Amino acid sequence: MAFLEKPSPGRVLLDDTVALTALIEASQNLHSHTEYIIRVQRGVSVENSWQVIRRYSDFDMLNTSLLVSGISLPLPPKKLLGNMDREFIAERQRGLQAYLDFITQHHILATCELVKKFLDTNNYSANYTEIALQQVSMFFRSDLKWEVLEPLKDIGWRIRKKYFLIKNKEQPKERQVLSWVDLGPDKFLSDKDLQSTMKLLTSLSNPYIHPVTFASTGESSALVIRMFNEKGSLRDQISKVKPKEAFMKKYSNPKKTHGLELQHIRMYGRQILEVLKFLHDKGFPYGHLHASNVVIEDSTCKLLDIENSLLGLPSYYRPYITQFRKINTTESIDVYSFGHLLYEMTYGRPPDAVPVDQYPPIPYTSVVSVLQSILSTEACKTGMPTVAQLMQTSLFSDVLLSHSEKLQFKIPAKLRDALKTAKESLEKRLQEEQKMNHQYRRLTRAQSHHGSEEEKKKRKILARKVENSPLMSGSGASSPPTSPSSPTPPPTTGVTPPSPGQSLAPPPPPPPPPGSGPPLPPPHVNGVARGALLSSITSFSKGKLKKTETVDRSIPHI
Repeated sequence: MAFLEKPSPGRVLLDDTVALTALIEASQNLHSHTEYIIRVQRGVSVENSWQVIRRYSDFDMLNTSLLVSGISLPLPPKKLLGNMDREFIAERQRGLQAYLDFITQHHILATCELVKKFLDTNNYSANYTEIALQQVSMFFRSDLKWEVLEPLKDIGWRIRKKYFLIKNKEQPKERQVLSWVDLGPDKFLSDKDLQSTMKLLTSLSNPYIHPVTFASTGESSALVIRMFNEKGSLRDQISKVKPKEAFMKKYSNPKKTHGLELQHIRMYGRQILEVLKFLHDKGFPYGHLHASNVVIEDSTCKLLDIENSLLGLPSYYRPYITQFRKINTTESIDVYSFGHLLYEMTYGRPPDAVPVDQYPPIPYTSVVSVLQSILSTEACKTGMPTVAQLMQTSLFSDVLLSHSEKLQFKIPAKLRDALKTAKESLEKRLQEEQKMNHQYRRLTRAQSHHGSEEEKKKRKILARKVENSPLMSGSGASSPPTSPSSPTPPPTTGVTPPSPGQSLAPPPPPPPPPGSGPPLPPPHVNGVARGALLSSITSFSKGKLKKTETVDRSIPHI
């Protein structure tokens, strides 16, 4: 449609889930304040790095904005007097480095727009809210039956995705949500195939997929409308928060979380596995399962954002997935994401870190065994179970499903081929990133091992042994016997002959026999180089010897 055909300004094909790391390289004093020079790097490539300069006041402003998360942030305190002392600046720099490490390693804070702009102003200078408003306004001018009720500010985690609560004037009592999003770096479908597939979503009939009212794409963005759930997502219900609150405020540090009852864990888990199997059988890539993409309606789970993979959007769990080379298909991503969701349904919060090998005590042993098959160190190294295998576990195998209607989702053969090719391209990009991360971790471990105190001590001991060896000590050790050979004359071309009184340089030693290995350094005899010794031997002249008188010391005969 015309309202999305013009490319949105400021669009950059960046993967916002790729981690930014920040290292304070130096500080400099300018008049009455100190500036900190920060080296920022995207991903593991050293070439993809740049410098930013920030004052303490910049850190303080960022910290004030992040306080809405409810997280206790380790920003060093202010100091009015003595803040230009060298010792204080060094101490503050260490504190600011710890602060940067904390916010860049926190899953939610690291992907928020505030942190991205602080570290990468060039790539995050666009006002995506304003861009979205322009695009949505064009849509409403082209279809007058829609009306905006209110913007839903920052209810999602994506920087380039904005939400609006709207209504259809023909059905004024029904409230729907419109989402606008920039296309992502994993968009591999052609524009024509993407538009055709998005239109298919409005005809998709599945009791476990939230229906799409309207969907359309342009050259650089997409617009989707679906019904608004007043109770919010499954994560909203677990965290006991209001659906319209900002994502960072709701989920960074919720106060009243609680896990679900076992019967609900089993029911919701089985329903989600059913829809994942349905999508996998159709060859439809998903990869975006998490608790905020699930809503509960009449005791039934329904998945949201089924279109994300088509639009090329990176997964919520991609920072985790890129660390494990065995999680390299959209099917295995869905299973891994299901493990996170199952953990959250059970304990009322996401896992602190993954892999997870120790679990808090709960009476549901059947849940823990499934979690271990997905989130344990062994599982992440060897690979994920299939959806069919999970459905056969004791936790889900005997769950009765109430929906038995025939599922409708027919994909034309040409479109199936296009989806398959796009899915393979998406997985290839993931696998390349996993390979780079794996190589980077190996190099980092090697450098860490080489720089350890134990290794430094070993190298010092080895160096002392080499210094004290007979070949290196110069303590009068005799040179090994050599076979006589004629010295090779030096080349004459381009060489200036020696002046009178200037001695010739000693001839080079004969070449080593083939296969004898690298030559040894020339041994020393009483501090005189072997070459000098050979020179004195060859210049020996018998005629220069003085005659000596000998005394007969024999005992006379008596």
